[in-house]
Amino acid sequence: MIEISRYEVQGGVSEYHVMIHVDNPRLAYAEQVKSVLSAYTQLLEGELKGAVTVLKRFFLSDAANQSDYLQTLLVEQEACPLSIVEQSPLNGTKIALWAYLQKGVELKALSHGMYEVKHGAYRHLWMAGACHETSDAEAQTRQLFDDYITLLREQGCTLAENCLRTWFFVQNVDVNYAGVVKARNEVFATQNLTNQTHFIASTGIAGRHANHQVSVLMDAYAVQGIRQEQIRYLYAPTHLNPTYEYGVSFERGTAVDYGDRRQVFISGTASINNKGEVVHPGDICNQTLRMWENVEVLLAEAECTFEHVSHLIVYLRDVADYIVVKEMFDERFPNIPKVYLLAPVCRPGWLIEMECMAVKTIHNERFSAY
Repeated sequence: MIEISRYEVQGGVSEYHVMIHVDNPRLAYAEQVKSVLSAYTQLLEGELKGAVTVLKRFFLSDAANQSDYLQTLLVEQEACPLSIVEQSPLNGTKIALWAYLQKGVELKALSHGMYEVKHGAYRHLWMAGACHETSDAEAQTRQLFDDYITLLREQGCTLAENCLRTWFFVQNVDVNYAGVVKARNEVFATQNLTNQTHFIASTGIAGRHANHQVSVLMDAYAVQGIRQEQIRYLYAPTHLNPTYEYGVSFERGTAVDYGDRRQVFISGTASINNKGEVVHPGDICNQTLRMWENVEVLLAEAECTFEHVSHLIVYLRDVADYIVVKEMFDERFPNIPKVYLLAPVCRPGWLIEMECMAVKTIHNERFSAY
């Protein structure tokens, strides 16, 4: 099954979010992989011909036994930012794909897994699948940030001024997330990222690499050429509290204005209130409703609604919650591409988390078009 959202413009950059799922869980893994890659190739050669993939993320059910085979087949495809993470698709299959594509841009490989997507006045810098094997989650996170800061510096960027979004996939998140948080807090303090300035929109969620010695995987997105007045951080204080109040450091969401559009990045969001408490403990249906409400308020702060959302990624702690959650999402969001994944949230009491991106047409003559 293929789901596509389209944001198409004449004479500018068009955006597409694609979710590709396997329909038949009885197929062998090799057949499922070939089915997904075949559907992806047909899109690039057919209705999305001319589009460039700016991020490709595969979700696997068993990375240790599946990643190598997938990567042998990917050699035949175009080079692009690539993330492969173990987060089992909850429809009972072994693989799913989220791909973010654009038309009207140029893609160029830089160094150490970073890619440049260029159009007009901006250079969009994507990095995916970064990891280290050294020591524990804290040390790996620190090394990931050190490497990323160096890569940004080589491109004339800084973490504070140019990075808009990060993802951290953490093996055994209930144990290792504390190390990720500690390292991030300490790195941010050296980069002028504080509760007096701002943080970065982010997701920190369970996920693992094929190599069991890798505790943390990192994806990241930055923009060179952007000005601070183009960026607005979203807080929704009636529903959510600042993350630093409970010891972590990320933004709930970030809105970015260009001359022709507003992009919104909503961080991983759960059923939380403005005191940092889990709302509706143990109740998956009401946690889902509260999570939607939180995301809706964040979007509204950016003058957007769910009508502007391009894709949804839904993370569940318990596979037994999949059927009821899918029914709820399918009823409310029948036309938004989405994927449901087995991936415990960073706090055990949260049964569900979601993230999304949105895009809305605006006209702002102060800024260059996307």
